[in-house]
Amino acid sequence: MPFMFENLDVYKKSIDFVDITYSLCDNLNQIGIAKIIDQLRRASLSIPLNIAEGCGRSYIKERKQFYKISRGSLHECVPLLEILFRRKKIEKEQFINLYTVADQIGMMLNGLLRSVDKHSKRKADSRTAVSR
Repeated sequence: MPFMFENLDVYKKSIDFVDITYSLCDNLNQIGIAKIIDQLRRASLSIPLNIAEGCGRSYIKERKQFYKISRGSLHECVPLLEILFRRKKIEKEQFINLYTVADQIGMMLNGLLRSVDKHSKRKADSRTAVSR
């Protein structure tokens, strides 16, 4: 795989999440919920796109910002799914499955952010040691 982000499990899982949410949205009757469906599609798509874009950034702060945007988009998906469930547009099993995948992606994104923090701290520590 030529791009670093393609090796990340969180990227792969988020692509699966997009695929699942798009399939779900394709099968929903859009009457009365077209905006919710559109927002769910856009928010779910934003997750892997921001992971990929963050990986392409050279500066740690930029990278973290894209990962945080990805996490924010994930958080946006959760209430949209809950609304669809409450409106009886998706079954409980579908909701639980998607919620579980979203939770896993959230934990993975948090781990990715911690990893970037550790890397930047090690880098800062090594610069401090060199300047002494």
